[in-house]
Amino acid sequence: MTHDPDPRMKGFLLPAICLLLFFFCLSNAVNRVHAQTLAYVTHPGDNTVSVINTESNTVITTIPVGDGPLAVAITPDGSRAYIANQVDSTVSVIDTATHTVIATIPVGLFPGDVAISPDGTRAYTPSIFNQTVSVIDTATNTVIDNVLGVAASAIAVTPDGARAYAVSSSGVFVIDLATNTVITTLLAGSFIIDVAITPDSTRAYVTDIASNSNSVFVIDTATNTVIATIPVGLFPLSIAITPDGTRAYVTNSNSGTISVIDTATNSVIATIPVGLPIFDIAFTPDGTRAYASSQQGSNRAIIVIDTATNTVIATIPVLGFPFRIAISPAPRSPKNKEECKNGGWRNFGPPAGPFKNQGQCVSSVERSATRP
Repeated sequence: MTHDPDPRMKGFLLPAICLLLFFFCLSNAVNRVHAQTLAYVTHPGDNTVSVINTESNTVITTIPVGDGPLAVAITPDGSRAYIANQVDSTVSVIDTATHTVIATIPVGLFPGDVAISPDGTRAYTPSIFNQTVSVIDTATNTVIDNVLGVAASAIAVTPDGARAYAVSSSGVFVIDLATNTVITTLLAGSFIIDVAITPDSTRAYVTDIASNSNSVFVIDTATNTVIATIPVGLFPLSIAITPDGTRAYVTNSNSGTISVIDTATNSVIATIPVGLPIFDIAFTPDGTRAYASSQQGSNRAIIVIDTATNTVIATIPVLGFPFRIAISPAPRSPKNKEECKNGGWRNFGPPAGPFKNQGQCVSSVERSATRP
């Protein structure tokens, strides 16, 4: 025998169920929005940063920042983007959830780049004019130290967090991040433009344009010696390494091409014609796509490359002069409480985080354990 609910209960249950379904769908929609992989592109000409949804390859918003934004870096948890503004000598801090500037940090004159430590607690921005690297505490967004004697325009931090490699027309400066001091310099006389480091921290790849060199030098980070020289295209402006560390992509600005380097053999295995002066390049977290900035006259665009075929698969028109690119990391959630300890809570981003402390991280793990 079936039980027929009270008609009054039917009238109550239907709206209640609909309301629950609405909030369930809303919650899922929020998680999907937070889990999006976004590309952040600086525009030094109009003092903005474009945000691109890499799923739809569309510009979803434009954020006003400081004067002359050159470089961009994103924290490991994806919660903040740091923008080096060269003209007004500041770093703008963007909250990636709201896409608003939440802090402006004075740094050395003419900052040319910014890099974030693997634990997300420090940002480093070099100043050629002051010959320093400003060390920013990302919890307070204040400069807490300066590395002296470094005239650099670009910088990268090793994934193990032990060192930073800063580069310029003076060569390569190797910085011990435990003491914030320069421990060695190399490649003096070269004109190094950019630097990228392999995920295992064993190699640094730097681009050189001195005396029409048009080469990439490979540095062994254990000995800080050059172990290979790789000829590439004209004026290699930027370099990035795939998340799995197997390849390095070099933007040859004056050739309108991208050189693809096999990091096992340190040889060029492909050259991608893009038909435009090409500037910066960055990868999606899964390494399946590369996004590169370019401009020729009024033709300003972000070029999307399929890294499996090394072919251009999309072109995204943008306003302003697109220069440097950073792409948000893959969403991460803690698997157990141990991952929350010793500052590990800082490494998690949407949809679980970002967390404000270890307790929030632990609570997230506990909630996950109770879900069916």
